[in-house]
Amino acid sequence: MPLHLHGPVLDGSGDDEPRDLWVGDDGLIAHEAIAGADRIDGWLVPGLVDAHCHVGIGPDGPVELEEARTQGHTDAASGALLLRDCGSPIDTRPLDDDPRMPEIVRAGRHLARPKRYIRGLPIDADDPSELPRLVAEQAARNPWVKLVGDWIEREAGDLTPLWPEDVLREAIDAAHAHGARVTAHVFGEHALPGLIGAGIDCIEHGTGLTDETIAMMVERGTALVPTLVNVENFPSFADAAGEKFPAYGAHMRDLYARSQETVAAAIDAGIPVYAGTDAGGGIRHGRIVDEIVALADVGLGPERALAAASGAARSWLGRPGLEAGAPADVVIVPADPRTDLDVLRRPVAVLRRGRAL
Repeated sequence: MPLHLHGPVLDGSGDDEPRDLWVGDDGLIAHEAIAGADRIDGWLVPGLVDAHCHVGIGPDGPVELEEARTQGHTDAASGALLLRDCGSPIDTRPLDDDPRMPEIVRAGRHLARPKRYIRGLPIDADDPSELPRLVAEQAARNPWVKLVGDWIEREAGDLTPLWPEDVLREAIDAAHAHGARVTAHVFGEHALPGLIGAGIDCIEHGTGLTDETIAMMVERGTALVPTLVNVENFPSFADAAGEKFPAYGAHMRDLYARSQETVAAAIDAGIPVYAGTDAGGGIRHGRIVDEIVALADVGLGPERALAAASGAARSWLGRPGLEAGAPADVVIVPADPRTDLDVLRRPVAVLRRGRAL
């Protein structure tokens, strides 16, 4: 059925006057009014974005395709209609024809070193010099490439970088030559200068950022996806280290203790920040509103936090907002979410290409 959407459009234009959008039978926002369309009133938000998500990963590692489908349906129902899948061990492309699935912007599989990430998830480089080739292979198939930037190293008993800086530069250049962007999982401090200096496009988590590396990111325009709902798990990560890795445990507790201050400093410095939940594994899917609220509380404020998970994030990922000819991916809420973000949990309707979920 064609639709007539009426209300303020929160697309970053700053115009809060109610507007009219029409959605045709093709699920696209129409260029002209459509007679007889069913009307829905509310505040119109571009489909939400979870910019760090893992469709295809469960608590025990890779999942079957039908479980990945369920994960995507859960995200879409929460309003997250665009996902940047930051690494998945399974090929989820067969799900793209499912009208209830969010759109997925993929990063292929994580790239790591042997025994330096979660078992069963990454492609391992036996030698660091293999990284540029592996990155090029992933970049040929995906718009993003995901590196594991640091992880616990057993001999050191703490987080250490995985890759030499010269290899990182060659690898990131290879991705850019294919038109892909690169991001990296980084918890600690020591891997950040090499990754940022090599031209990486985004940092995930970033709890080890310092004044120096924040300045580097500002200079280069590097983005940050803090995954604050996952950072809340740092104390449990530290507890799991037990007596075997006491330095790692102490380090993770320290990173957690200053995480709010660290992300606030990144925001104050002007680093582009986007909302991502790290859903998959230990984080359940469908928590994008929790991440928006956390970003608002840490310093973005409600309006910028909403943009970090809607219009601004869609633009960053090269996807349209609520404009004529674009897919009608819309979250319609009963009141202004910039005044009360919790209304995002009570949508009037969630539309994926004009179809109510």
